Amino acid sequence: MRKKRAYRASDIKKVVLSKVLESGPAGAVTVGLDIGKLEIFAVVRWSDGTFERPWKVQNPSEIGWLVQLLRNMAGERPMMVAMESTGTYGDALRQTLTDVALDIQRVGGKAASDYAEIFDGVPSKHDGKDAAIVAELAALGKSWPWPYQSKVKSDAEMAYWADWLDAQQSIQMLWIGRLESLLARHWPEVTRLLDLTSVTLLRTLVHYGGPAKLAQDSAATSRLVEWGRRPLTTAKIEKVLQSAKETFGVRQSVQDVKRIQQYAASALSAYRETQKARRKLEGLAQGNEVIERQAKAIVRRWLYFAAMRATRDPDVRRWYEAKKARDGDRGKGALIGVARRLALALYGVAVRDEPFEAWRLFPGRSQVRRSLQTIQKVTRVEASKV
Repeated sequence: MRKKRAYRASDIKKVVLSKVLESGPAGAVTVGLDIGKLEIFAVVRWSDGTFERPWKVQNPSEIGWLVQLLRNMAGERPMMVAMESTGTYGDALRQTLTDVALDIQRVGGKAASDYAEIFDGVPSKHDGKDAAIVAELAALGKSWPWPYQSKVKSDAEMAYWADWLDAQQSIQMLWIGRLESLLARHWPEVTRLLDLTSVTLLRTLVHYGGPAKLAQDSAATSRLVEWGRRPLTTAKIEKVLQSAKETFGVRQSVQDVKRIQQYAASALSAYRETQKARRKLEGLAQGNEVIERQAKAIVRRWLYFAAMRATRDPDVRRWYEAKKARDGDRGKGALIGVARRLALALYGVAVRDEPFEAWRLFPGRSQVRRSLQTIQKVTRVEASKV
């Protein structure tokens, strides 16, 4: 390939295979593919390390032209086809190439990116060059077989539910985010009492649409008891009802009430779908030792991340720094210690409906200090009465 206009592409329908083969030396051929949503670029690399100009293929309407051309070429020379591992736009082509028994190789996306400047001395990347880089790396043995394979039934079902779970979690967080801004305007107190993902809160918002109607309902207490996954304590229900009656939130219009009801209903629907997907995945994972081990590893991973975040709290930070100092300025053991206490705290939150408070992870001096603060507060109140 000559340097001047080396990457100018030719329409795949105008390529004449006999002329292409005449222009190149004998020996094996490697074809690199760069896959885009609308176009595919193919570059032929000859055995002596030279290249043909790129061929441009419309994706997917001209896949048949490309595959037929490659089949004909494979009938004349030993040939392999290489493509990057990124994206799904190439799956249709990859399946078709596999169906006609062509040798398909995979080149890592990072390897192709890293090789850009080595290839021609210029770090820039574009479609024709990318296809040539893929062909070059494959010819140098930097690829591995990648025929298209359909998932077995169990794997396909698990992939379906995992994808559905991920999508519904994103949808749920979208509506929760919108609800948060509305409640900050119309009922800011309630989010200090109930988490925004609370089923009780979501069902309350769906039914009442805000604090005013809840405060007026004589049957509100019994409804709140029934609506949660776990019944709220009497004290918590009383606080929620009191906040509805005494809220400093902006008064709602009819449209404001309707908006909160719709957002809450959408969030609740997405939550129920996530629960359904989780149950399906748990059932599919039973008996699969590999997946069960991965699930445990994922739990530990997120606990570890949560521990890192928890160390920002001053009460946790003091214990973490002291433990780190005792370990010779190594923080891993201290983070594991925080993670273990977080696991215990999660049990208290889930089973006993206790509020999470970071200082309770390491009571000690924090407990003493908070007790003193409580005593001082009571003393000031009593003094004000005198």
